[in-house]
Formats: sequence, C-alpha cells, structure tokens
Amino acid sequence: MSHPSNPFLKLNYEPVIESLADYHDVVSAAEFPLHKLRWRNDDILPTLGLEASQVSDDDFIEAFGHFQAVRPFLALRYHGYQFGEYNHQLGDGRGFIYGQVRGIDGELYDFGTKGSGRTPYSRTADGRLTLKGGVREIIASEALHRMGVKTSRCLSLVETGEDLWRGDEPSPTRSSVMVRFSRSHIRFGTFERLRWIGSPDLTRKLLDHVLQIYYPHLVRIETCDASRHKSPTSDQEVNKDVQAQQDQKFYLELVERVARLCAQWMAVGFCHAVLNTDNMSITGESFDYGPFAFIPSYDPRFTAAYFDYAGRYSYANQPAACYWNLEKLQDPLSMVMDKDDMQASLQKFKDFYRVAYCEMMLKRLGFTTLSKPETEDLIGATLELLSNVQAIGYNQFFVKLRQSFQTDWREDAKNIFANHDWEITEEQLPILEKWREVYHQLLIRQPIAEMANVAKQLQQANPTIIFLRPKIEELWERITVDDDWQPFYKAIAQLKE
Repeated sequence: MSHPSNPFLKLNYEPVIESLADYHDVVSAAEFPLHKLRWRNDDILPTLGLEASQVSDDDFIEAFGHFQAVRPFLALRYHGYQFGEYNHQLGDGRGFIYGQVRGIDGELYDFGTKGSGRTPYSRTADGRLTLKGGVREIIASEALHRMGVKTSRCLSLVETGEDLWRGDEPSPTRSSVMVRFSRSHIRFGTFERLRWIGSPDLTRKLLDHVLQIYYPHLVRIETCDASRHKSPTSDQEVNKDVQAQQDQKFYLELVERVARLCAQWMAVGFCHAVLNTDNMSITGESFDYGPFAFIPSYDPRFTAAYFDYAGRYSYANQPAACYWNLEKLQDPLSMVMDKDDMQASLQKFKDFYRVAYCEMMLKRLGFTTLSKPETEDLIGATLELLSNVQAIGYNQFFVKLRQSFQTDWREDAKNIFANHDWEITEEQLPILEKWREVYHQLLIRQPIAEMANVAKQLQQANPTIIFLRPKIEELWERITVDDDWQPFYKAIAQLKE
C-alpha cells in the first residue's frame, strides 16, 4: 500500500514515451529481500519542485526500492554496434523507465532504473546491479556534473540484499537498484533497431517524437518560417520541405551536441570506456557508466575497459568513436532523411569539437576568453607539459593550479608553481619553464583586477577531489569491509568545495 503523502508518487507523470507503440515492453519490477537507502540526491529535488526536507528516506525506498507504480514500467527496445559489431539482441535487460516528469524548467525528464530485475531482453543475465556498480555510477555522474559535463545523474541507490556473482568483481558481491535521472533514454540504437526491422514509418514517428520533445525550438522555427513565405507548391509539398529542414537541423544540432560532449570528456580527462551506439543518447547527454576511468596522467593511449584489447575506446580515440557512431546513425535515419545532407553536417564535427574543447580547457586554466593564437599557445603548452612530465597527474595539475594561484604570479614567472612538489628532471624543466612563461604572458595582459576572476574561474572549473581508480577502490573497501559509507559521502560532498 503506497503512502498517500509520498511526494514522488504525487508528481505529474506524463505518458509520453508510453504513448508510442512498438518501442518498449511493459515489465514488472523484481521484489528484493532488503531495502536500505544508500544514496539520495537532494540536489535534483528542486528541479522536480520538491524540497529535501519534505522527502523522507522512506519515500525514496517506497518509490524506488519497492517500486510503487504510477505508470506502467517500460523496458525500451534497441539494438547497437558494440565494439564495431552489430548486435540485434539488446534492449533494457536490467532496467525500465519508471516514469517521465516535467521539471520546473519545463523540460521532460526520465526516471530510469538499473538493476530492477529481468526483462524480455535480459537473455542469460540476472537483471541485477552490483552495489559497487551503483556506487561507481554515482561517482562518475556527480564528478562529471561538477566539472561542467552534460550528464545524467543518480537520483537514488537502494541496497537490495542479494548475493550476486560477477566475473569482474570478487563474488559473491552485494546488490542494489539505482534510479537514473536524465533527459532521455532514447539511444542511437533505438533508431538502429528500426532499420533492422525495416520500418521507415516507425522511424518517422520516433524522429517526430524526438523533435517535438527534445528539439522543440527547431519545430517552432521551421513552422514560423513556413507560415511567413508563400509558395506555389501544395500544402503537402510545403510540409515535406519544412519537415526536411527540421530533420536536417536536428542532425546538425545532434552532431554539435555530441562533439561538445566528447570535448568535455577530453578536457576533464574522462574515459567512458564503452562508447557503443546503444550508449549514445539522442539528446547528446553522457550516461550509462561501466568501467569508466579518469586518466591518471596525460596518456592518449589510456584505455579504461580491461576487455578493450585493441584500445578502440581509448582516451584519444573518443572523438573518432563519437564521429563513427554519428555516421552509423545515418543508416536508420536515411530511411526518412537525406543522407548526403547528414554527411555534410557530420563534416562540421571537428570544428564543433575544437571550439568546445578550447572553451572547456580555457575555463580549467582560469580564462573565459582569449584570442585564437593565445588559446592555441596555452593549450598546446599545457598538453606538452602534461604529456612529457608524467609525474604531474592530469587532473592533479588543474587542482594544483587552483590551489597555488596567487596574484603575484602576474609579477614574475618564477612565482608560478614556485613551491611545486613534482618530481621533474633537468631535461623536463625547460618544458615547465615554457609553460610558466606562456601563462605569465597571459596574466600580464590582463588588468590586475582580473586576477580575482581568474582565481574564481579556477575554483569553479576544478574540484579539489580527483576520483582516480585507487581513490574509488579505497572508498569501496571501507564500504565492503566495514559498511562505512561516511568516506564516500564526504568525498561526494567535497566536489562542491
């Protein structure tokens, strides 16, 4: 029996994806022997028009542990290219859409589960999520969100009291169920399935849905443009022309969103590890974190997934992987769109990526706007330093920059990182000196009053905690050995500092 005062059960859930046939299956949630709330993301609640003080832990457990239903639970159907090979045996195998709600910002959001039980797409899997997997996804999403990356976030994590057996974790290991808060769970692979079954009608229907819900500004623009210009063609031809323009602008914007997202990953030193097309969101949002890692040092060849033997999704290959995924998406979309137009839009990926990468890197380095030559010199010198002096960790460098920055850096280049504790050889010292000089020249071109803004920008862009693998393992050991969650909570809270 649901509690009538539970705020989550009183939200206005909209049957948006539910109203579309042929894209999902109605499923049931598993029943679990234990329901212990391990994580509640109070920062998300205001977006839903809720105050943390009005939402109890029991409210979270009732809605997202016992899974009191407000709408049918929907396991989405999709396919995908996994490490370059097409797989038509996919779909939500351990999750479903719990519901969709409109935020106070007017945007539609999904509550998507992970670890909530078997579905028609589970195959031989148990439909469960390990507790460690849930903890890791919280870390990934909260760290990325703090660093300015467009990402899904974890709303809740409930430990569920089952023993799970996994090949990549010491087993038996603890179980959990997580609720992901995101803009959409429609993937590139959702469209790829429609190509496999040969249905342009369903493709058109899904694309119209995506345009109306997630790209409404394109629909409004084209409709207004069409109404302002008379044409000798029939209304039907006008509508087709308007539709074609909307479709073309949608794909171009998707290319830009994905390029920007990938640039954000690269700037913050994040390796997603599994950039299959079923892990690419149609809204250009980062989600679905498995064996991810933040790179310890600047190594383009760094690969996060132990099973990625060829380094397909290595750190440096992420832009190429995203480009490839966008190109593959053209196959299903070409059932209703012009492929040449899409290919022309895709050629702008590199420019979109470069602009976004420079913008993000400048922020991490304390600036918001520099000239193109200044930007190239600073980023080039920074990557040269981090590439050649591996003793300086990638994100460690930006933390050190935030913590060490002083106004007197503007006075003399020797003051910059004067008290660093990096182990730098005599051969590497000139590279650091070059970086100091580049940074110093930029500072002296700024008014003295601007130094406070540089310090503020460094603080905003660079959290002091770095979630490298040893840190994550340290936090997990405290949980698994002593059931001590405080270090984990403290580490997440440190992101806000």
